[in-house]
Amino acid sequence: MRPCLLLPLVLPACSAPAFLDAVSAPTPRTLWAERGEGELIIRHGDDHFATYRYALDTLPVIFPLHAPGGVPITRSYPMADAPNEARDHAHQRSLWFTHGDVNGVDFWHDGAQRPGKIVHTGRLTEVLPRGSTLHVRMELDWRDPQGTTLLRELRTTRFGVGVDERWIDFTIELTAVAEKVTFGDTKEGCFAIRSHPELRVQGEVARGKARNSEGVEGSDVWGKRAAWVHYQGAVDGKPVGFGMFEHPTNFRHPTWWHARDYGLVAANPFGVHDFEGEPAGTGDHSLARGETLTLRYRLWLHAGERSAEQVAQAFETYRSVDR
Repeated sequence: MRPCLLLPLVLPACSAPAFLDAVSAPTPRTLWAERGEGELIIRHGDDHFATYRYALDTLPVIFPLHAPGGVPITRSYPMADAPNEARDHAHQRSLWFTHGDVNGVDFWHDGAQRPGKIVHTGRLTEVLPRGSTLHVRMELDWRDPQGTTLLRELRTTRFGVGVDERWIDFTIELTAVAEKVTFGDTKEGCFAIRSHPELRVQGEVARGKARNSEGVEGSDVWGKRAAWVHYQGAVDGKPVGFGMFEHPTNFRHPTWWHARDYGLVAANPFGVHDFEGEPAGTGDHSLARGETLTLRYRLWLHAGERSAEQVAQAFETYRSVDR
């Protein structure tokens, strides 16, 4: 992979937005991007924040992903090898968005009987430095096994940095291309992370603690509705954590959480049957051709420990963010 682009975050007030074909040198404290083959490497000064791998064979993934201080937040497998990692659930790749049943097509599992792919179309991909954040915008097609597009996704991802914290905001706009698109009632989705093994709440090397916005803790956060979930612990002896926030404007807010004690944490507004024990199909949601479903989330990363009150304040900061 040969980086071919450097984009600074901090621009003079009179500057126009910088796009992917612009080239500038970063300063030590800026948030900037290197563009490689099918990926963007996001850096904060000399620190590696994240790599956005948007042209993989199955779906876009952000890996690796680091909290301030260069501490890894997600597991490496299956993107890379690392010690003390379970080699399970190969479809759970670091940080991603997808769903396990869209018109009966499975975009969640590898090796599914009816596997789908989320494909970067090459259109509308741009990097926009704005104030204290870096925006990445891209267009994606959700395709069935025959290559027919069911959904067109416009994804805007905003990377930001602060004192001892970082965040990534996602705005997911899903527009039906097929005559009717149904998001099926399954727990397998949607905005998801597979945490570093030391941030798990169960397991041989687990050192993590979990809590949601309703005060539920540990493994009991699975299947509960909440505005946010927060995990923290020590990775390589360094205290870090992450919060996953769901915006209050979202469909069926507060969402349910497919949050397993082995490290999977996912916000899922569709899996009512699994989470609530309701009849199968209760959580189905359909779009007619041309209709759009918009979902917004933030992944918040921090160095050090945070109290429940501090996490709640971070969520309040997020809910006030403009689209």
